[in-house]
Amino acid sequence: MKQLYVVGIGPGDKEDMTLRAFRALEESDVIAGYGVYNDIVRPMFPDKEYIETPMRQERERCRLAIDAALSGKTTAMISSGDAGVYGMASLILEMTEGMRDLQVQIIPGVTAALSGAALLGSPLGHDFAVISLSDALTPWADIEKRLRFAAQAGLCLSIYNPASHKRPDYLKRACDILLEILPPETACGVAVNIGRENEMKRVMALSDLREYPADMFTTVFVGNASTRVIDGSLVTPRGYRLEGQRHE
Repeated sequence: MKQLYVVGIGPGDKEDMTLRAFRALEESDVIAGYGVYNDIVRPMFPDKEYIETPMRQERERCRLAIDAALSGKTTAMISSGDAGVYGMASLILEMTEGMRDLQVQIIPGVTAALSGAALLGSPLGHDFAVISLSDALTPWADIEKRLRFAAQAGLCLSIYNPASHKRPDYLKRACDILLEILPPETACGVAVNIGRENEMKRVMALSDLREYPADMFTTVFVGNASTRVIDGSLVTPRGYRLEGQRHE
């Protein structure tokens, strides 16, 4: 059976890559990915054959990876974070539908919602939603609706792709929507360059987040009514009673 792995490589640091992901890449003859992601794993696996295409050529990249696997080479298609969260897993599965001689195996990774949350503290300690602000594949009207409904439901938010050169004001627009529902003092945070050089975190209020100069290497966290700052960490309590608390 010919083998195609779809691997989430985590946020970027080798220590944050799962052992299953490392072993899949180690077993592979070919690694396919966006150039930035290939550059992350190349020092770990310098002798592999690499396939890469630019951003916005994901379908072509998947086709090349599938062709390599069908030729008999064990192949890994890589995504940052988790391959099933805004990654290549869904597209690969769509494109390989009905290919009975090809085994596709999804290898999970640590997505930015989890690695960024750990950097900030525990902002996702209760129910939460993950929303991307990129409208490349999702209409902005749908993104607005999801932001509004998530805030109305009291969900904490992890926001991916908050801004880019073509979308410099999207985080500000998202915050304006959230501020229709949430108080301006709502505890929020950002995690930047997670697991990479110049990693940085910052905790702030929603009103300040509106002015934050985010980029594509920023993951944004918006708390709910329970979220607070504890010794510099962003925390959404699960609701456990602590020792010394009065039971009503």
